[in-house]
Amino acid sequence: MPSPKGYSRTQIALHWAVAVLIVLQFVLHEPIAHAWDQVKDGLAVDFSPLVAVHVFGGVLVLAFALWRLALRKTRGAPPPPAAEPAPLKMAAQIGHLALYALMILMPVSGAAAWFGGVDFAAEVHEAMKPALLILVAVHVAASLWHQFWLKDGLMLRMKRAED
Repeated sequence: MPSPKGYSRTQIALHWAVAVLIVLQFVLHEPIAHAWDQVKDGLAVDFSPLVAVHVFGGVLVLAFALWRLALRKTRGAPPPPAAEPAPLKMAAQIGHLALYALMILMPVSGAAAWFGGVDFAAEVHEAMKPALLILVAVHVAASLWHQFWLKDGLMLRMKRAED
C-alpha cells in the first residue's frame, strides 16, 4: 500500500464532511427519536425535514466512510510521526479502526431500524452512540495534544493537501 506524505484534497474534504455530518446527526437526534417512538406506538409519522436530514445524513456518513476507506486502500495514508512511541501508534490504529467501524455500523443499524422496523437494530444504534461520542472526543483530544503539546505538525495533514 502506498504511503504518501499527506492526505489528498478529497481525503481532507471527506474527513471534514463526515465530521460535520456526525455533529449534525447528534443535533438532530431528538426529531428522529420522537418519530421512532411514533413508529413503535403504531402511529403514522408525518414528513419532517429534520427527520429526513438525519436519515440522509446517515446515508452520507456511510457513503463517505466507505469512500474514505477506498481512498485509503488505493492512495494510502501518511505514516504516523516517526518519533511516536509504538503504543501510541497502536492506539491510533485501534481508534481509527473503531471510528470507521462505527461510521459504518451506525448508519447500517439506523437504516435497518428505520426502513426495516427492526427494534434490535434501533437498540444497537442507540447503544453505539456513547461509544462514538467518546471516540470522537478522544480523536479531537489526541489531535489537540499533537498540535499544542507535541507540536509535531500532525494536524496540518488534515488542513493542507499533499497531492
